[in-house]
Amino acid sequence: MVMQKLLSKTRQAINDFNLIEENDKIAVGLSGGKDSITLLHILKNYQRFSPEKFDLIAITLNPGGVDNSPLHTFCKDLNVPFYEIQTNIKEIVFDIKKEKNPCSLCAKLRRGALNDNAQKLGCNKVALGHHKDDAVETFLMTMFYEGRINCFSPKSYMDKYDLTIIRPMVYIDEYMTRRASREYSYPIIENPCIANGHTKRQEMKELISTLNKDFPHLKQNLFGALNNSDQLFIWDKDEIKKNL
Repeated sequence: MVMQKLLSKTRQAINDFNLIEENDKIAVGLSGGKDSITLLHILKNYQRFSPEKFDLIAITLNPGGVDNSPLHTFCKDLNVPFYEIQTNIKEIVFDIKKEKNPCSLCAKLRRGALNDNAQKLGCNKVALGHHKDDAVETFLMTMFYEGRINCFSPKSYMDKYDLTIIRPMVYIDEYMTRRASREYSYPIIENPCIANGHTKRQEMKELISTLNKDFPHLKQNLFGALNNSDQLFIWDKDEIKKNL
């Protein structure tokens, strides 16, 4: 039942934003967290009945010293080719740069490494596990911290790598990935980052949770604003569906 609901929401996003096309080779950025594992599981199930034929692989970036053997087993069981890439991201961020606010640099390095390896492996698309809650949090964070009204897109083109970045779970609430993680006993890899749980995103997540108690439809209304093409033009379906 959980997978049926996840597939329904994912198929809606794929159709709304034209995320998957015939003969795509898609690399899933598999961090080992509940969201990325859920995404891989969804796409493998979707692959079975998708009207478009596409290939699927998983890429995990090891920042240094993480045992990802459970992910090897998980991908083998799903029959998805798995590539673990050893990196020195942890050393660069914390030992060399000694970043007090490491998230931005870490994200930049991870994006670069993921896209670079996806390109080398012959992929034309990279799928990321951002969900509806991530979108709402990012939407507010750009306003609070940058003075902009913006959010990541369900689909965007990276000309540097000739890759299209897709986010098939943008219609899925985070509670659904938590439920899937419990039901399917996903092999979650604990986040090794020392900043985990102490980030601006975590603060925003907690603020939204608090506000939602007083304004029960707050999260849904914020997500609706993202999709309000008549006013904000952030997630304009007609524009995003076009080949970028």
